Amino acid sequence: MAKQHPASPEARSAGATIYSVADHAGVSIATVSRVLQGATVVAEATRQKVLTAVEELGYVPTGAARSLAVRHHEAHGLVLPELSGPYYAELLMGFEARAAELAQSVVLVLTNSRTDMAAAVRQLATRVDAIAVFGSAAIPADLVRLLRAKKPVVVIAGEPQDGIEAVAAENLESARELAGHVLDHGRRRALFVGDPDSGPDIRNRYDGYLAAHRDRGLDAAEPVLARLSEADGTAFAQRLLAGEHEADALMCANDELALSIMTTLQDAGRDVPGDIAIVGWDDVMTARYVRPGLTTVRQPVHELGALAADRLHELVGGEPPRTYAQMLPTRLVVRTSCGCLPVT
Repeated sequence: MAKQHPASPEARSAGATIYSVADHAGVSIATVSRVLQGATVVAEATRQKVLTAVEELGYVPTGAARSLAVRHHEAHGLVLPELSGPYYAELLMGFEARAAELAQSVVLVLTNSRTDMAAAVRQLATRVDAIAVFGSAAIPADLVRLLRAKKPVVVIAGEPQDGIEAVAAENLESARELAGHVLDHGRRRALFVGDPDSGPDIRNRYDGYLAAHRDRGLDAAEPVLARLSEADGTAFAQRLLAGEHEADALMCANDELALSIMTTLQDAGRDVPGDIAIVGWDDVMTARYVRPGLTTVRQPVHELGALAADRLHELVGGEPPRTYAQMLPTRLVVRTSCGCLPVT
């Protein structure tokens, strides 16, 4: 906690250092150095605390102290479940690209490959200045709170909690629009394919699917539980072909599921969208080149990774965490897998 009383004449005459200024202001020495460098990433309230401490202590920065911020090299951790599929790769590229612009290094931990995830993440906390964590069921909330006690933390595609900031893409309203678009084609046996309990993003997409049914006075089915992988999409398509499910439309929780389901059904002679409409989520590059083109929702995955890197940098610089999730917009992309005619 910052000391509010002015320093005594004895303390001033003893010769203040950047360390005593940091202690007096209740901030890190890196934050003191950023303020002295005139960095704009430091919150105004924090900057004023540092300047007050400098004045009260009579601190005169040396050339070495003034250059400390330049020499300090931030290292940021990024915790993801895995790197399979296009989503995580794009998120990582966005995070790394922005980190490079800010002269930060990135240390990556993949939890799905760890037998002792908690130990791996605790070790990561000893090597970095701040950590971004993907908000999925694969990374427990209590582990995120443990990290927050040690370092600044940002949750990606999650929800803010207990002083932990979150950045996310909008899901619920876009999912409502997507499902409504499918239902307005006259489809009445639409299934949601994905697991709402796997993370906030998927839960919001399923909630949008439910909302679109309520809007039209229709009953909605329980979700068909599936992981967001090609293998799970193929397995579901085979069960559908075997008659285990009845559907005239599928709203898939991501494009990887949608594309693998569509390919498997087409290989078996099913017509998409004639027999069954299929829509996805993410707008990966393949979605625009398959036939029929995949109707989906475009979300700014690269930008989401960059935003997380930005916020970590600002939190390390002393800015307080935001109590609300920063939400990036998403957009419905209509092609022909939903039943729309091709644009000529």
